[in-house]
Amino acid sequence: MTFKIAASPHAHQRRTTQQVMRWVYLALIPGVLAQTYFFGFGVYVQLVLALLTAWAAEGIAMRLRGRPVAHAWQDHTAIVTAVLLAISIPALAPWWIIVMGTAFAIIVVKHVYGGVGQNLFNPAMAGYVLLLISFPVQMTSWPIPNELAQLQVSISDTVSLIFSGFTQAGYNLEQLRMGADGITMATPLDSLRNDLNHQMTLSEALSKPIFGELGGIGWAWINIAFLLGGLVLIKQKIISWHIPGGFLVGLLVPAAIYWLFNPDQAITPMLHALSGATMLGAFFIATDPVTAATSNKGRWLFGLLVGFLVFVIRTWGGYPDAVAFAVLLANMTVPVIDKYTQPVAYGHGGRS
Repeated sequence: MTFKIAASPHAHQRRTTQQVMRWVYLALIPGVLAQTYFFGFGVYVQLVLALLTAWAAEGIAMRLRGRPVAHAWQDHTAIVTAVLLAISIPALAPWWIIVMGTAFAIIVVKHVYGGVGQNLFNPAMAGYVLLLISFPVQMTSWPIPNELAQLQVSISDTVSLIFSGFTQAGYNLEQLRMGADGITMATPLDSLRNDLNHQMTLSEALSKPIFGELGGIGWAWINIAFLLGGLVLIKQKIISWHIPGGFLVGLLVPAAIYWLFNPDQAITPMLHALSGATMLGAFFIATDPVTAATSNKGRWLFGLLVGFLVFVIRTWGGYPDAVAFAVLLANMTVPVIDKYTQPVAYGHGGRS
């Protein structure tokens, strides 16, 4: 994800790109802490690997382009891309997953198109989709929340798992994903989709131990933490409310209608809101100003489109979560949205 602060010649922007990026990754801290609490120290290992890879990839790309490396490192855009990708993948994914995804996001998606402010697609989500399509097993092997796990993983075991695939005692990731009932546990959205597709009712599907009062154990609190961070960004005027608001309306209104007409076979709006990457996508991913629409009306329409696509893919698509696909698909529509939503300059008449 990259941020570009654009202003007219007579407007003065108080914050530099570096300051905006700093606010973004500071606002991510509550969600990262919640994710670590429920899924373990692997989150930190993935973050370190992503940051080191982003730093190296940014330097290599700038060298190849004949540009000063120090300036690229100082704007912090690569840091935000690395952090967003690191917290989007399973905490115990093999080390080469995050290295490959981050390098692709920085070198191909960002710099091939010209660097900061020129990329057509959200770099973090493009890297995520590359990994998900290429390595679906590794990218969907999320550990179950710590409170449901039979085996607790230490820091040393976490590092061993990520770099070798086994703990020091010889357990692999599949064994660690066994829940208290002895059944391998999927993520809440994946579990719901599978159960509903097998004609189970919603109440039967929600009886599994991975679900709590608000939604999936762990996932609900992670989404709430990202929501709080996103509200901080709105309060600080780092982002506007239009894209997150449109995203949530575009997702939750169709979800509510569909659930009202099919309550036994549809995911509730609450579960949509507090599962998967909903709040991370609404406040931190879809709001990338380089790859999103630029006017307030355009941002609202862009957010509505992303949210609706998330609902469609989650309900009828082949993947349990859909934020990355929805954002990339909506990125392709931005030129059209901007064309028809940009305000007309004073004195230039109406739009032909």
